[in-house]
Amino acid sequence: MLRDRLRQALNTALKDRDDNAVATLRLILAALKDRDIAARGAGNPDGIDDDAILALLQTMIKQRRESITFYETGNRPELVVREEGEIDVIESFLPRQLADDEIQSAVVATLSELDAKSIKDMGRVMATLRSNYAGQMDFGKASAVVKRELAAT
Repeated sequence: MLRDRLRQALNTALKDRDDNAVATLRLILAALKDRDIAARGAGNPDGIDDDAILALLQTMIKQRRESITFYETGNRPELVVREEGEIDVIESFLPRQLADDEIQSAVVATLSELDAKSIKDMGRVMATLRSNYAGQMDFGKASAVVKRELAAT
């Protein structure tokens, strides 16, 4: 279970005195705890599942990439390095990400499977992609591919 891997990684980072990994893992676990509390309030006593944890990790990576853009604009290279280090730690818990051509293939297969013909089908297509490729795909890129493919039909 991903939750257990995160806790074990924190213990290992503490023993290895890896300050960057410790800080990043504590941020992940704090965000996870917040989501668990919200899930319990919504009637899920076990907290969030692994797919939701993967989505959380992807969101954290997206936030850090946006921060990197701002830090580069503001000429803050030391902060860029810190954010990149956090991204490396977070990515180590994600499955292998699909390349652009693999995203294209997955979108085309899903469109065919769902018989999606218009932009009205976009929500259904994206929901299917999210359930089939949780943690493996950049859904921002996938969304652009879906729009392009649906516009072409």
